[in-house]
Amino acid sequence: MAIVVVGGHSRNIGKTSVVAGLIAAMPEMRWTAMKITQYGHGFCSANGEPCDCQTADHSVAVSVEEDATTGTDTSRFLAAGAARCLWVRTRMGMLGEVMPRIRRELETAENAILESNSVMRFLRPDLYLTVLDAGTADFKDSARLFLDRADAVVLNASGEGLEPQWEGVSGRLIARKPRFRIAPPGFMSTELVEFVRARLGGSARPANRTRCAPDSP
Repeated sequence: MAIVVVGGHSRNIGKTSVVAGLIAAMPEMRWTAMKITQYGHGFCSANGEPCDCQTADHSVAVSVEEDATTGTDTSRFLAAGAARCLWVRTRMGMLGEVMPRIRRELETAENAILESNSVMRFLRPDLYLTVLDAGTADFKDSARLFLDRADAVVLNASGEGLEPQWEGVSGRLIARKPRFRIAPPGFMSTELVEFVRARLGGSARPANRTRCAPDSP
């Protein structure tokens, strides 16, 4: 079984598009795809909306995506051809509480791809890709923490030609890593797909049409 993690330093820089692109380019992998979202103070992990609740039952929420037409991130994964899609939401710093559920999903998956930085605290994937955009100054702490562990850098072309303005981020952390350029609308490249295939090698689990019944969220 292969596990791929796709992270990035900010919102709206192409992470979801990279995940969807890899799913579509490698349908034989029959991916289980997960988007992991952590919300800060004042937002509810059950739906991502502002709220004042602090109760324990809102600390973790997991939903299985079943509609490929809504345009949400997990819906895009399903539309791209994923065999199973989940949206995992937790309060900031509480990802560890939902890791048992994530691990159960991974045990039954043929191959898995996760959109997250923070999950790197708990997993050692076969491949970790980090998406960067020099035109976006924001740099998440979670992306900074695991930048040196990235197997490759995926560069959003919208920031091409710009000097990165990432405060406190050393370019030495990515200087010798493989780099792949992506651009809208596809946010994917043949070179990136070939790199992923080569790196996964024998880690990928052959397609198995018999699947276990899904757990209830």
